[in-house]
Order: sequence, then structure tokens, then C-alpha cells
Amino acid sequence: MPLLELIEKVHGIAAVHDTVTLPFAARQKSRQRVALDSGRDAGILLAPGTAIEHGDLLRAADGTAVRVQAAAEAVTTARTADPLRLARACYHLGNRHVALQVGPGWVRLLPDHVLEAMLAGLGLQVAHERVIFEPERGAYGGHVHGHSHDHGHGHAHDPRDDHLHTHAHEPGSETQPRALVPEHGH
Repeated sequence: MPLLELIEKVHGIAAVHDTVTLPFAARQKSRQRVALDSGRDAGILLAPGTAIEHGDLLRAADGTAVRVQAAAEAVTTARTADPLRLARACYHLGNRHVALQVGPGWVRLLPDHVLEAMLAGLGLQVAHERVIFEPERGAYGGHVHGHSHDHGHGHAHDPRDDHLHTHAHEPGSETQPRALVPEHGH
């Protein structure tokens, strides 16, 4: 059977012929080879930069429609009943450009022991779970992006990923990057 080439995202198709279950990282790629849930090989060939979301329909040139399912995957979920504590945690994670899923009383991210320690230091209860990860898409409708972080545990280091840049929305950031100091007891 020839490779099924999924070439566009579509809406409103009544007949779905197959599904493909993808983790978060794979849903960020617009071009990749995948195995459909039926076992058939397929290629996702969307316009560059197109992110795929849970529930999206992808169509092949022959009319075959495939629904995207988000895979359950290892995540870190940090919980607190204190809305201010949660807001602080999201602020600090956002300053690190971490992909986040936010819900009532919790924030979810891909596992990272350094960020987990920071969240615990901010007073959140940190747990490891295996669930669907669907982070926020961004205020301007852009795709989610993550950065590699070298925390000294075997990841390759790319100097372009250093986060010693500044943010114009931080007071005094024009000259000095701000260091994170976890706030204890708040």
C-alpha cells in the first residue's frame, strides 16, 4: 500500500477513515512520517510552521480523512489552592518560554527537574502524571514553542538556547537580565 500523504487541515468532514495518536512534540511538526492507529504508514506534509492539535482533521489528496488524537505522555503537574501562588509560578515559567497547560489550581509542563524544584520552592505540590498535554497556544494565535535547557544532565548544549536575554516588559531589563529567586512563604 503506498504511503498516505496528509496534505491539509480541514473542517467539517463527516467520514473519518483513521486516526493518528501523537505526543505533544510530534504535534508541533508539520512534516513527518507517522504510523496511523490502524498501522498504515502516512506522511504529514502540511505547510511549514503548521501545528497540529488534538481533534484536527487531516486530509489526503485522495479524500482520506484522519483525525489527530493527543497521546497521553509523561508530564509534571504542579497544584496549589492559592491563585497568587499559581500566577507567580506561571509568570516564572513563562519567562523561561516553557510550554504550559493551565487549569483551575494547576499548571502542567513537560518534565524538567530544575523547573520542578523551582515550583516546589514556590510552594506548589509537584506530581508526575501520564496524561494528554495540550499547552496554551499563545495570546496571538501562534504555535507553541519550547527551548532546550541544559541543566547538566546529558542534553546537548546549543549556545543559541541560552536564556540570558532580556525582556522589555521587565523593569530595568534594558541593561541587565533578571535572575529568578524563588519566593518562599508567599
